[in-house]
Amino acid sequence: MRWLIAVLALLLVALQFRLWVGQGSLAEVHGLRQEIRAQEEELVGLRARNQELQAEVVDLRQGVEALEERARRDLGMIKQGEIFIQVIERNPPAAQP
Repeated sequence: MRWLIAVLALLLVALQFRLWVGQGSLAEVHGLRQEIRAQEEELVGLRARNQELQAEVVDLRQGVEALEERARRDLGMIKQGEIFIQVIERNPPAAQP
């Protein structure tokens, strides 16, 4: 009878060890859930960015204003008859000790 109790106690300890420390343990499951939560939050941000980019693509394909604005901003282009004025700001004097 003592052998049976000893074997059952050893089996209980082995199962508890696996539950708390081994592969598939509660700590590992908790860590994986946190990782999933972080990736889901990142995915929400990436989906929002994709929607913004998709809206910009549609706007560039359909509207002339967006294309013109981008050409002005990125390429420095101007329309026929417009005057280009470039403002150069002076650097403020460095603070003296």
